[in-house]
Amino acid sequence: MQVSEAIESRRSVKAFDPDHRLSEAEQNRLIELAMKSPTAFNLQHWRFVVVRDPERRQQIRELAWDQAQVTDASMLVILCGRRDVWRHDAERVWRDAPPDVREMMAGAIDAYYRDRPEVERDEVMRSCGIAGQTLMLAAREMGLDSCPMDGFDFEAVGRLINLPEDHLISFMVAIGRKAKDVWSRPGQLERDEVMRVDGF
Repeated sequence: MQVSEAIESRRSVKAFDPDHRLSEAEQNRLIELAMKSPTAFNLQHWRFVVVRDPERRQQIRELAWDQAQVTDASMLVILCGRRDVWRHDAERVWRDAPPDVREMMAGAIDAYYRDRPEVERDEVMRSCGIAGQTLMLAAREMGLDSCPMDGFDFEAVGRLINLPEDHLISFMVAIGRKAKDVWSRPGQLERDEVMRVDGF
């Protein structure tokens, strides 16, 4: 499948086949592809919580307005991110760069994030958003469907998955095989409404 086909055919599916299964290898492959997503300063903020336990899925469903895709999808991924990754992993993610580049990046990273909690949060959200789209397009290429989800109690789900204090939840993605066709796109804005050239 061409990337453009995956983009054109990707839809947010609400009804999944509950009997469809993904192997551990298939799930790992999807996460590995999502990990190829770009992040600011190569910090790789994302942390992917793959929820496999049926009981935990049911608990999350109860915290997500009883949305069936939480339990019926073959795979449920909670996209989280570590806010302060720049403090801990900057040296590690630049270890293979030339020494002068490593030194330059260390200074730039520190200057960009230090004492800027809003930037930490924004970067988690951006990084998880890009990774989530990569995950959904990779799933589509595998003939699977997906649904990005933010309709749930973030704090309660965070407690349920023991989310560390220095992490945030961005959103969830349900992945599997659709159980029924979705309706046609309900309404798309025109390109001229959303595209501006050289400013507003």
